[in-house]
Amino acid sequence: MAEFEPTIIAFVCNWCTYTAADLAGTSRLSYPPNVRLIRMMCTGMVDPKYVIKALLEGADAVLISGCHPGDCHYINGNYKARRRVKLLKEILPRFGFDQSRLKLTWIGASEGVDFAATIRKTVDEVKALGPNQTRGKMVI
Repeated sequence: MAEFEPTIIAFVCNWCTYTAADLAGTSRLSYPPNVRLIRMMCTGMVDPKYVIKALLEGADAVLISGCHPGDCHYINGNYKARRRVKLLKEILPRFGFDQSRLKLTWIGASEGVDFAATIRKTVDEVKALGPNQTRGKMVI
């Protein structure tokens, strides 16, 4: 049997984390290809239903990553994201998901090395959790 390779959906801030991902790529830093980046103008725009839908449709985890608190280009978007993630972690068990399948990180534009390390760590953590049990079963 082949080793489990998770699929991780990442909602990332255009101004910080997406730029860090670009820096990691241009710096030729290696990290697993398990993450699908979805660029958002701000993590404050990540609607909780996007996270729940991603998990219900079979994503093994969701990562939300943006500017460090206090550095948001939209003043307080990352604070909104932090509050939403806290509430989502309380709601996810009602849908049958372990709250550790949702992760929030802060990665600045110049932190390409941190981006690559975060992706490696997240993939390792999700591999330890195992596959999402809704994978291939839920059709929305």
